[in-house]
Amino acid sequence: MTGAIQTFLLLLGVLCAVAVVARRLNTAPSILLVVAGVILAFIPNIPPIELAPELVLLVILPPLIYSAGVAMSWREFRFNLRPITLLAFGCVIFTTCAVAAACHYLLGLPWAVGFLLGAIVSPPDAVAPIAIARGLGLPRRIVVILEGEGLANDATALILYRFAVVAVSAGVFSLPQAAGTFAVIVVGEIAWGIAIGWASLHLRRWVADPRVEITLSLMTPYIAYWIPQYLGGSGVLAAVSCGLYVSWRGPLLIPSATRLQGRFFWDLLIYLIEGFVFLITGLQARMLYEDAKNLSIADMLIATALVTVIVIVARFLWVYPATYLPRMIPSIKRWDPPPNWRTPFFISFTGVRGVVSLAAALAIPLTIASGEPFPHRTMIIFVAFGVILFTLVAQGLTLPAMVRWLGLSHHVRKERSDERDAERAARLEIIATSKERMEKLVAENKVTAEQAQLLRTRHERRKEYLPQQNAEKLTEICGQVLTDLIDEEREHLHRLLSDGKITDEARRHIERELDLEEAALARRYEMDELPL
Repeated sequence: MTGAIQTFLLLLGVLCAVAVVARRLNTAPSILLVVAGVILAFIPNIPPIELAPELVLLVILPPLIYSAGVAMSWREFRFNLRPITLLAFGCVIFTTCAVAAACHYLLGLPWAVGFLLGAIVSPPDAVAPIAIARGLGLPRRIVVILEGEGLANDATALILYRFAVVAVSAGVFSLPQAAGTFAVIVVGEIAWGIAIGWASLHLRRWVADPRVEITLSLMTPYIAYWIPQYLGGSGVLAAVSCGLYVSWRGPLLIPSATRLQGRFFWDLLIYLIEGFVFLITGLQARMLYEDAKNLSIADMLIATALVTVIVIVARFLWVYPATYLPRMIPSIKRWDPPPNWRTPFFISFTGVRGVVSLAAALAIPLTIASGEPFPHRTMIIFVAFGVILFTLVAQGLTLPAMVRWLGLSHHVRKERSDERDAERAARLEIIATSKERMEKLVAENKVTAEQAQLLRTRHERRKEYLPQQNAEKLTEICGQVLTDLIDEEREHLHRLLSDGKITDEARRHIERELDLEEAALARRYEMDELPL
């Protein structure tokens, strides 16, 4: 037990250190965490840490997928449903078939083994691309498409994975039966996820206690995920649909106190989970090296290189036709004009594999139905890890340069400016609606003259604090001044506490208000800031 605690603290320290280094180097922490994990794996006195597939698929994956679904806009997801579906279902199936054909004809592997390997490496990771792309200043639609694909493609891959494992173990496979089962799983999981989302929101509203509500929110993805997974599905679509339903209906049903506390809780939870996922992925290098000692390293490297090239090329071959062919239909072309070549090129390039692929590979049974060893199991795991390592590190490190080369960030400035204008207009409409409602209450004598004057003053003050048209310049000039003023107020507050003029309770109340104001200022600055 002591050794496990020491190892946990070591990993936590590495996670913090890498985060600091990544910020200094302006590099995605996920890439450096994988590299750090590989280095740690070969340090002699570091105990080996093996990744349990059940830990990833049953414990880590549900909250990651659910939180991503909650953070996503249902309106934007629905608008981009066609490209998301073509990527999450079509591209995964196409890549699986391409890898299977290459492995069969070029490496001599059985078709079933090739399909199994294809199902494992076909889905881009739900976490890695967005973790890398967060600070790149990408157009909003590209981010939504990548997030939506990452949410749903694991479901397709894991279902194909189950079919392939059965085909290898039993030696039989029925395409019509598999297609029917696939359709039932998809429909059933979506319905189950929506039902759990509805039940969760109404139960949380009934308890009306932020701590209990946050606890229920933590339980929600596991209930949505575990039941379909136990019944033979993937659980992924259920968690996704649950999160999207909460994103759609939650704003009207979740109290503000729960929202404030829950946002901090989930941000910290997802940060720690993502960090440990990337770090432990790299730590598997030692275990894979030991298992592959008895095999031909040259053959393993050739297989890894071949599969890596196939998954990258297959994504390009799928994305371009999937982008432009549907727009040959006039009705689609009118409301969704075709983008220039840069957008599908970047989406094609962002095919980073991650921990779900590794967990699926490690979850391959040791034996088949006849009791014989599972064919090519070690090779499959080695190749899957190689594909993950190359796409995550090599492609991940080149993404910033790719964004600059394609000039994608130039389009974001106009997009951000339009968003700020729309936000300002929305704030004005909200204030006008509130003011109109207040005047009705005054006319109905439900509000006194003194109360009405206070409320009118509140409305005018809210207008004064609206973001201006030159929000970037205003934030640049006044942001640091406001921060300095808040720091001075905080220091004086603590002097008052030290002099015994206020109690700790009063200090906490005032300090919380200053913290909220500073957080709002930081958020405005982040929205106005674009990477170069």
